[in-house]
Amino acid sequence: MTRGTFIQNRPLRWALVFLFWTLIGLSFASQFYLSSYKAARPVTWGQAVSWSLGDWYVWAAVSLPIVQLARRFRFDDVKWLRNVGIHLVASAVFSLGYMTLRAWVGQLQSLTVGKPASFAETFNPLLVKTFHFNLLIYWVIVSVSHTFDYYRQVQERELRAAELEKRLAQARLQALQMQLNPHFLFNTLHAISSLMHKEVEAADRMITRLSDLLRYALESTDAQEVPLRQELDFLERYLEIEQTRFGDRLAVRMDVAPDTLDALVPNLVLQPLVENANGKLEEGVGLSNTRARLEQLYGEKHSFAFGEAPGGGLAVRLELPFRALKDTQTLRSATGQLASQPK
Repeated sequence: MTRGTFIQNRPLRWALVFLFWTLIGLSFASQFYLSSYKAARPVTWGQAVSWSLGDWYVWAAVSLPIVQLARRFRFDDVKWLRNVGIHLVASAVFSLGYMTLRAWVGQLQSLTVGKPASFAETFNPLLVKTFHFNLLIYWVIVSVSHTFDYYRQVQERELRAAELEKRLAQARLQALQMQLNPHFLFNTLHAISSLMHKEVEAADRMITRLSDLLRYALESTDAQEVPLRQELDFLERYLEIEQTRFGDRLAVRMDVAPDTLDALVPNLVLQPLVENANGKLEEGVGLSNTRARLEQLYGEKHSFAFGEAPGGGLAVRLELPFRALKDTQTLRSATGQLASQPK
């Protein structure tokens, strides 16, 4: 069982929570039993367990809304100061709530031993002895909740990073497979062969382009995002070969704003779109993988759709959050300088 599966196993998680509070109750029962014996006011082990588990099982019930409150009002939120104030008030409220519930449980326990007690008789000692201790327990629960939430977020980030690495590896392999497609290679080599008898230099350039394209697909960077200029460079190498294959039947026009060339885009995202741009995009392996990568990288902050273009043909619309390479480099540089400053 992996750590992620362990955390997501709800029945096991509830069993561990129950075991946790039970162990705390038994620990305090032992202390209560021994201290009562030394004080010459001995109680039976059953009585010690009953009263201690009564204390901590009530806390187990009260801890559920406390955890929900801790997740909603976090200390790493931009409004952390407000959230601290909310928790200060909530700690006092939950302390009173705990004492009220514990007093009711105490009344029931007093009936079982044949010594009925009123609500006031059970509540007043709790107010004197446990109010401030309850505040401490509240903050311990909030701290533990934040610790587990942080651990869960780290696990989720690791899983997302692993999934992105897998998607990128698949994209590189699929890009290479597209270029190694026998039909593509046959037509490319045929075009090179024809040029060898007419234009030796042009044939030599075609061989160079083909080798560069295959080398790039093999040695593509492990980065999930690359500058748009780098992505366009790979696309141009591919289109140069396709231009030779199709001749005048293929017309390519790129209209790229200069100030977007440093924008970060997913690595190897354009080639599958161009490869499939034959009048009808079908959701094959390449496109489904592209869609999955975009979802992993940007979530709801992106859109990816295709349909009929004005005047006929096919249009693909891909919207991504704009982040320039120089901005990320500046941020990394500033972070590095901050980390290198002596403490």
